[in-house]
Amino acid sequence: MSKPINYTDKCSRVSNAFYNAGLEKAQIRDLTGACRCLKRSLAFDKYNTNARNLLGLIYYEIGETAEALVQWVISSNLQQEHNRATYYIHEVQGKPGRLEDESVHIRRYNQALMQAQNDNPDLAILQLGRVVDHKPNFVKAHMLLALLYIGREDYAKAGKSLYKVLQIDKNNPRALWYMSFVKSHTGRADVEKRKLKNAFSHHQMQDDDIILPPSYKENTGWQMVLQIAAGLALGAAVIFFLVMPAREEQLNDSHNRELNDVLELVNQESIQIAGLQTALADMETERDAAVTDLQAIVDENGGVLSQYQQLVHILRAYKADDFPTAVELYTELDPEAIEDEGMQTVIAEIRRDMEERGYQVLADLGNQARDAGDADRALGYYQKSLAVKPDNPQVIYDMAMVYHGREEEDQANELFGQVIMNYPDTELAAKAKDARGY
Repeated sequence: MSKPINYTDKCSRVSNAFYNAGLEKAQIRDLTGACRCLKRSLAFDKYNTNARNLLGLIYYEIGETAEALVQWVISSNLQQEHNRATYYIHEVQGKPGRLEDESVHIRRYNQALMQAQNDNPDLAILQLGRVVDHKPNFVKAHMLLALLYIGREDYAKAGKSLYKVLQIDKNNPRALWYMSFVKSHTGRADVEKRKLKNAFSHHQMQDDDIILPPSYKENTGWQMVLQIAAGLALGAAVIFFLVMPAREEQLNDSHNRELNDVLELVNQESIQIAGLQTALADMETERDAAVTDLQAIVDENGGVLSQYQQLVHILRAYKADDFPTAVELYTELDPEAIEDEGMQTVIAEIRRDMEERGYQVLADLGNQARDAGDADRALGYYQKSLAVKPDNPQVIYDMAMVYHGREEEDQANELFGQVIMNYPDTELAAKAKDARGY
């Protein structure tokens, strides 16, 4: 009678095999391949804490701290003693302000993503530039920045962003594909192809091949005569130049004096030209400063005047008891652009009102748009609601569900991870785990 198959042991062995493969790929910085192997390892054995911890380290390496903490928290719950995940969690959460900074960077990335989707690439590039400056290993931000540069046909900057991605994850398939596209538009692909062709186009020598110097020729009788004549001419030239050094030196001194006089005149002219150019540069700098100051006042998109107008519109909406309109207008207001102390008092009152009830109006508008099937508008309202009150797990969860409904799993999982990490003991965290399959 054959021995019954122990499927638990078999799954554990397969899980360990995928873990070992993932570890090998991680050691050579093939992080995408390693992540794929580790997810398969956990599919066979979700209690494989070594695989889960390594997956968290890879998420942390590519800048997805929330995803890393999700894996480490699950690992520490599965194995409470002698688990390296506890140390990782302490290292991340023990640094003051670390999680708040991570939330700010993620929020900026999400804003840049929405701006890119709403045909506003310039603002998206500015946001992503700030993100990668503070978080240089955030692969998703570099990838989105490269795509925006490709859209603007700025292939040099796109290549720099992709190069940083491939330094972190050398076999990232999307980055490799985008890089090949960039190289094809910069001529780099043809240069590399020619170098590769030349490197493997050498002639293989045979045993009976003879190497002759390129200058080797057999001398004939006439060639011997010519060589002797050339030697005599060279000797006469040497004697001539040895006899005439004094004359040569006198001529050189005369020419040098003339050249110095000419150079002095040129130098004086250059000094005058440099002075004029400096004065012109100073005037251009003053002009640019004046233009910048004027633009800051009259710019319709973010200037001081436009912010005062925005505040007036908000106050009119309050006067007309049109609170939803006031809330939407408030999301476009930049209070820092208004320096008047009296207006700052009014803005402070409006801000308190918005934090108490305005955020919920935006969330309700998002829910209405979601129920009407308009996912883009729903996401826009949710984002505005979080701008007023970032600490709102319900809105974060609702945004994740909208992304999940659109099969944009990367964005959805990222938001689910925020709910699980920041609100672990809530019902929404449990729902987020179920949505992620944990």
